[in-house]
Amino acid sequence: MTSLSDIRSTFLDFYARAGHEIVASSPLVPRNDPTLMFTNSGMVQFKNVFTGMETRAVRRATTAQKCVRAGGKHNDLDNVGYTARHHTFFEMLGNFSFGDYFKDEAIPFAWELLTRDFGLNRDRLLVTVYHTDDEAAQIWKKVAGLTDDRIIRIPTNDNFWMMGPTGPCGPCTEIFYDHGPGIWGGPPGSAEEDGDRFIEIWNLVFMQFEQFEDGTRRDLSARSIDTGMGLERIGALLQGKHDNYDTDLMRALIEASAHATSADPDGPGKIHHRVIADHLRSTSFLIADGVMPSNEGRGYVLRRIMRRAMRHAHMLGAADPVMHRLVPALVRQMGAAYPELVRAEALIAETLRLEETRFRQTLERGLRLLDDEMARIPEGADLPGEAAFRLYDTYGFPLDLTQDALRERGRAVDVAGFDAAMTAQRAKARAAWAGSGEAQDARIWFDLAERHGATEFLGYDTERAEGVIHALVQGGAEAGSAARDDEVLVVVNQTPF
Repeated sequence: MTSLSDIRSTFLDFYARAGHEIVASSPLVPRNDPTLMFTNSGMVQFKNVFTGMETRAVRRATTAQKCVRAGGKHNDLDNVGYTARHHTFFEMLGNFSFGDYFKDEAIPFAWELLTRDFGLNRDRLLVTVYHTDDEAAQIWKKVAGLTDDRIIRIPTNDNFWMMGPTGPCGPCTEIFYDHGPGIWGGPPGSAEEDGDRFIEIWNLVFMQFEQFEDGTRRDLSARSIDTGMGLERIGALLQGKHDNYDTDLMRALIEASAHATSADPDGPGKIHHRVIADHLRSTSFLIADGVMPSNEGRGYVLRRIMRRAMRHAHMLGAADPVMHRLVPALVRQMGAAYPELVRAEALIAETLRLEETRFRQTLERGLRLLDDEMARIPEGADLPGEAAFRLYDTYGFPLDLTQDALRERGRAVDVAGFDAAMTAQRAKARAAWAGSGEAQDARIWFDLAERHGATEFLGYDTERAEGVIHALVQGGAEAGSAARDDEVLVVVNQTPF
């Protein structure tokens, strides 16, 4: 069986032979994109190259990029463990051209790698293109011999990628694998496209335009390529699996969880093991990249992921902390490709042990409170928002942790009631501050915190970073602008100062 490690190496070696420099994965905390919580795709570290803000000697690159999607726009946390292809942590394989080659090389590269090096059956592959991209369609016909019915034209943004409202953009082509009529689902663009028969395995983005604020576009002087293929997804396909959690790497972590908890990996606790295996990866890599559990920003997201995994270990009957005991298994699986895991192994294990030790007593009290609350409400009713807020405010249970616990019982939370309780609590804090003898204009900080969240401190890890200016404050009030020599306070989303 081809291991995920072998697949990763095969991909990188293929593009290295084609003149691409193998570039190491960037950290999960992006320093060049302050709009992102975590690095969520392979192109993040090259964003400034694509926009022209940065130049590199390398014009062709390939990477295996570690990614996390567990907060903000890209948030897969709630689905992890319950589906075949959702993860908080995953690896994105990609190849990039910075004004060097374009569609006429990117498409042949992809077809050769998939059908020759990976050995996929070409008769099972089909593609989508943006509906006006005749060039890409013709190249697919010429290179792969695909007929019109296997080149599906998509008229939506699913096949047109944009970096933002303005800036580089362009059409993309996605490659799908057909698992056959025995599995329900239809081809992309059909009413049954959400089924599991046709699975996307690779996305090739052709950056050829620049979009402006008035909606117009013009051709880029240097057209570029950005591709992304999830290692877990292609790994499942090449290993003959239909579930990412059945791949060799994930299976090893699931079995380590089963051994540590003395629970059957394929028994009633199967979902618990899957959550633990996924969250072990995301928490360990985040800690290795300098994120530590805290009550705000990235540290808060890390703590949420850790506590979710710890609750699932508790559900398996673990009497003692478990997560730290699984770190050696992760290092064995991924330490060669990501040496930062090896360097940080002791720190990762100790951080997990301390966090789980602190959380266990809180968890048991919180779950008892949840049981008491559920006993008071009618069968099938949602948990009142005020009760969910007490779990959060008193026991440190994030809303998603309560939702996850209730999901297993087929129940939900009154989210609107939770939000109302949170708003009422903030109003009380605001009133207490106003009467504390401090300046009345200090209320501005509550407004800004509610609107934008806390500023994240990066000074432990770097002395330089980019930030988004959220607000200017002058004379205790928010200012729309500032002139030369004005004295203002600048509120940013992240800073090393």
